[in-house]
Amino acid sequence: MDFGISGKRALVLASSRGLGLGIATALVKEGVNVLLVGRTSEKLEANCQALNALGKGKADWVRGDISEANFVAEMVDAVKQKLGGIDILINNTGGPTPGTAEEITAEKLETFFQSMVLRVITLTGAFLPQMKEQGWGRIVTVASSGVFEPIPNLALSNTLRGALVGWSKTLSSEVAGFGITSNMLLPGRIHTDRIDELDGANAKRTGKSLEEIRSSSVKTIPAARLGTVDEFGAAGAFLCSQGASYITGTMLRVDGGAANSI
Repeated sequence: MDFGISGKRALVLASSRGLGLGIATALVKEGVNVLLVGRTSEKLEANCQALNALGKGKADWVRGDISEANFVAEMVDAVKQKLGGIDILINNTGGPTPGTAEEITAEKLETFFQSMVLRVITLTGAFLPQMKEQGWGRIVTVASSGVFEPIPNLALSNTLRGALVGWSKTLSSEVAGFGITSNMLLPGRIHTDRIDELDGANAKRTGKSLEEIRSSSVKTIPAARLGTVDEFGAAGAFLCSQGASYITGTMLRVDGGAANSI
């Protein structure tokens, strides 16, 4: 299926591995020119070599740390220099440390708010004028299934990612008339390094083995398995497609049917 976005330009945050790289890969396969962002130059360079070998869209990279105050300005400059403009923005950030609601401190809340909420909102705002002027844009914000069904021991993530839901929905109504969509992409149990890290933390907290933790979680998924990064990336690319032009203000769950809510 041709998504009709060949030649479009995309910035994909946190794309040195995992979910971000999955979306970047799917976009390159659709002929999109993608700018990868992450903190590890070696990984980004290797990713670009692999993506450019696909022979469709082009991939370039820029080192960036979303926790740093100058991140937004750096990304705006990088997009101008390397892509010449932007059509697609994939907002993706790393998750905070596990913990209970009682363990949230003012310091932790402020630190992760900066990187998970503030920079996402301000970076999007920096690119909106161009998207409005060209009459086309796609904004996809990756969050977590915790925004509709809070995940135990991930209180910070549930709290901060939840803030993006109201923002994304409000934004979608404001920019729809300019040909811009704003949607959220919510992963369930997609097999990434992050899932391995969280399962390891749960095993340590509960005294269970990693195998027990993994088996228990899979039993709650109707699909009876973890999702793949490729499956998640394909869903992200679809939200960026021409065919998804009338889909905005939504939250798309990629969770193998795990959510109990409708």
